Amino acid sequence: MPDSLMPLDRLMKTLAERAETRPAGSYTTKLMDGGSEKIGAKILEEAAELIEAADEPGDEGRNHFVYEAGDLIYHTLVMLAYRGVELDEVAAELARREGTSGLSEKASRKPSQ
Repeated sequence: MPDSLMPLDRLMKTLAERAETRPAGSYTTKLMDGGSEKIGAKILEEAAELIEAADEPGDEGRNHFVYEAGDLIYHTLVMLAYRGVELDEVAAELARREGTSGLSEKASRKPSQ
């Protein structure tokens, strides 16, 4: 694993542990106790903040964008841990899609019901 991805791996391990032990006073525990609805609401909130930050100019805007990206990734990882999904599983799914046109991949999915 590249050194740049080690913080994500460490965070995912911490989140998986928190999902199992639910320590009191933990923000992650509070989110997980709220279930997918609470975690999902935070993901939506953070996604909106990331989109807003994307249009902010200059270095300050770029720094804010990076900060918001971190928030969105954190909350997405919380949802993965809540569902018991490991980051390696997501990486494998992305690898499976590698080299496939996004439009082709989307067209190959079963229609939603």
